[in-house]
Amino acid sequence: MKQTDCLGGQDLRDMFAAATSWLEKSAPDIDLLNVFPVPDGDCGTNMLLTMRSCVEEAYRAPDHSASAVSQAMARGALMGARGNSGVILSQIWRGLAQGLAEKESFNYSDLANALLQASVMAYKGLSNPVEGTILTVIREAASAAETQVSSGSNNCISIMEAVVSAASESVANTPTLLPVLREAGVVDAGGQGLYTLLEGALRYLKGEGEQMQFRKPQIIVSNIPLVTRLPQMVAADEEPYGYCTEFMLKGKKLVLDKVSVGLEKKGQSLIVVGDESMIRVHIHTLDPGSVIRYATSLGTMHQVSIRNMDEQHQDYLEMQRERMPAVDIAVVAVISGDGLADVFRSLGATAIVSGGQTMNPSTKDLLQAVESVVSHKVIILPNNKNIVPAANQVQSVTEKSIAVVPTETIPQGVAALLAFDYEAELEANTQLMNKAKSQVATIEVTRAVRSTHLNGLNIKKKQAIALLDGELLVAGNNTIDILKKMLAKLDLAKTEVMTIYYGADTKTAEAEQVSATIHEQHPQLQIEVVRGGQPHYNYIISIE
Repeated sequence: MKQTDCLGGQDLRDMFAAATSWLEKSAPDIDLLNVFPVPDGDCGTNMLLTMRSCVEEAYRAPDHSASAVSQAMARGALMGARGNSGVILSQIWRGLAQGLAEKESFNYSDLANALLQASVMAYKGLSNPVEGTILTVIREAASAAETQVSSGSNNCISIMEAVVSAASESVANTPTLLPVLREAGVVDAGGQGLYTLLEGALRYLKGEGEQMQFRKPQIIVSNIPLVTRLPQMVAADEEPYGYCTEFMLKGKKLVLDKVSVGLEKKGQSLIVVGDESMIRVHIHTLDPGSVIRYATSLGTMHQVSIRNMDEQHQDYLEMQRERMPAVDIAVVAVISGDGLADVFRSLGATAIVSGGQTMNPSTKDLLQAVESVVSHKVIILPNNKNIVPAANQVQSVTEKSIAVVPTETIPQGVAALLAFDYEAELEANTQLMNKAKSQVATIEVTRAVRSTHLNGLNIKKKQAIALLDGELLVAGNNTIDILKKMLAKLDLAKTEVMTIYYGADTKTAEAEQVSATIHEQHPQLQIEVVRGGQPHYNYIISIE
């Protein structure tokens, strides 16, 4: 772990160089978050290219002061900015540089102030700021940094931990602020990209550079029930999207506000950032010629990019059509946790509805998922006993043929999905999956939300508790101890495979320790540890 009481320009450069490499690993996944339609496509790629230019310029800084390096990074980001998200990111860097101006090094308080300046500058660059985007994420992250300083934190790691945590929550909340995200079933791509950068910087500060080489950033799942949606078709008379027009304008005594006023009636999604000698412009317009004529009257244009968004849109639709699964029967699964969602997708689930314990989706949520898939026959895996009743109501409100396999736990859902036969009919698959789910046992480890007396156990609030197939059997203060007690109640002689899904609040090292402890006592078991990312439950364990 780095000494983080005071950081210099080289530290700033190196932490965001590491963050850029971290972003590179998930750029393709972030690209896929782009909301349909995708006039600006490839958000992750645009942010990555912007950051590469940012870091390259940092290595050319005239000295190693925090001020010089941050100014170089801001200039590099501006020069290399791509797309809407890249331009906003360049504004964030410009604000950060202003916050670190004239500083040889910076401490936790300086960092919090610089992030606040970054937030203010990000909003200034847009003629019509929209919440539920990267803007919201940087603002809420900066606010968390301020709060952390006020609470008495005195090092940069604690500040960045608060920043990353707030950014994660902010990204997950973006669909509640922006209806188009909620409809598409995704979080904001730019916000996800910023979160990934901040997380990468934090991991570097914590000395996790080596681990980062073998891991991959996670895409955040929304706080609200979301459906993995397939693209909708667009009516023939829909308004055209026009041209995404970007360029660098160089001149003398350029005035940002004047340029913004001159362009604001020529299109939409206008962003104008820079200074009196160099301005970066991004605009969606039906008449790029008028934009170019205006710009050339003020100075010289460089790095000009004009893309037909209508063609992009059609290409995107064709790509999504090709990606649509050509299956006769679709499977809709209810999942809470990004890692678990990845598991179900990898096993062939066609659509994911976000939900589970404390967050039960409605019949309407399930219906939307059913209607979004192309198949006429659909199997629903509720994966929670409280969701089974809502799932059973779907058949009454759709013309599609619905079968509900009443899985009550995640391991039951996995077992059922593994038994799915693509060549079998709906009824046969329902029988196969019902049989499979009954052959797996589930252990769930969580914390008691209140004190109680149950099944002969005196349980205290926040005490660790373990359930076997929904029945509370063990309580204690130590997770490993209660797992040992739970496993002692089972006959594991014929058990071959155990899968440990660890939750959002559980560290990988702890999960690995749990696995090793169990393996010492039961060496015949084949144990797999999987990051589930589920809330509330530290562990969900499948026993087959």
